[in-house]
Amino acid sequence: MEKFIKLTSSVVPLPIENVDTDQIIPARFLKATNKDGFGDNLFADWRYNKDGSPKADFVLNNSTFSGSILVAGKNFGSGSSREHAAWAIDGYGFKVVVSSFFADIFQNNALNNGVLPVVVSADFLAEVFASVTADPKATLTIDLENQSVTNNATGKSETFVINAYKKECLLNGLDDIDYLLSKKTQIEAYESAR
Repeated sequence: MEKFIKLTSSVVPLPIENVDTDQIIPARFLKATNKDGFGDNLFADWRYNKDGSPKADFVLNNSTFSGSILVAGKNFGSGSSREHAAWAIDGYGFKVVVSSFFADIFQNNALNNGVLPVVVSADFLAEVFASVTADPKATLTIDLENQSVTNNATGKSETFVINAYKKECLLNGLDDIDYLLSKKTQIEAYESAR
């Protein structure tokens, strides 16, 4: 995984509440066992017509919005526990998803796949949506070390909570296996002392 320390980016707004994992990546795309190509099918039913042509009114098809931060409505990632939803978000190029609430399993899957889920207050989320509506190039700064998110259009910031272990993994670009391997010397010393 890539290290994540600090990111400033414009955002892609998705002001829809209760987005479930089947909307993030429809079940028909779950046959693959590796991460390749999942970004192409992110929000596929909202993004494409039945003939495969892009739907002009969907935000991912609107060149006005771009960036590596997805800002979503409340209750993002509910539904089934498919890890493929995090794969699709990462595969599209999003490094952060900001919302006022995430489903627990989605939140863990995102962290396990190098995508940072940032929980903000409903008021802060509304302010971000307003900033992006006023200026589609408005940016957010996500500072993982200080666990803060800043709306650069207004200068307002909030702190967010993250599990200390997952924070360490993201800051160092480690997945769970890499983390264990980084502790190999300590593990061997512990075992030999027993």
